[in-house]
Amino acid sequence: MSGKPSYKHTQHAPLCLLLYILAVVFVGLGAVFRNVPPIPWIFPPIGLFVLVLAASFHHLTVEDRLDHLSISFGPIPLFRRTIRYNDLMSAEIGRTTILDGWGIHMSLRGGWVWNLWGRDCVVLKFGKGVLRVGTNDARNLTDFLNQAISRHRNK
Repeated sequence: MSGKPSYKHTQHAPLCLLLYILAVVFVGLGAVFRNVPPIPWIFPPIGLFVLVLAASFHHLTVEDRLDHLSISFGPIPLFRRTIRYNDLMSAEIGRTTILDGWGIHMSLRGGWVWNLWGRDCVVLKFGKGVLRVGTNDARNLTDFLNQAISRHRNK
């Protein structure tokens, strides 16, 4: 097995553009109403927080790291997770529900959802639960993961 990752996919989504716009609006309102307390003390910090949040959810990258799968939002990597292939029981193509939405949260169906955009996902089952990873490359990710699970079981 080479040292290079054999799977890497980054999904981009337009939702962060709304957050960038919202951040600019908050900072702009803070500047325009700088003489109207408490607006200049509240709006710019909220705008900066939303800006960091937007940059944290700009894209979702799923990458093979030889013995584990790395899942991270970015480019500011505040939210990331790794899953060892030895811990995975199965991977299958799935769909999130409208109620599952986007972001990082518990699903009403059980388990966690890490989703950036769309409803296609890969359902990962492991000893401690279920993780639904949103992706626009579900078939390739599922095929790769099933090969990785099989390869690590046979070691």
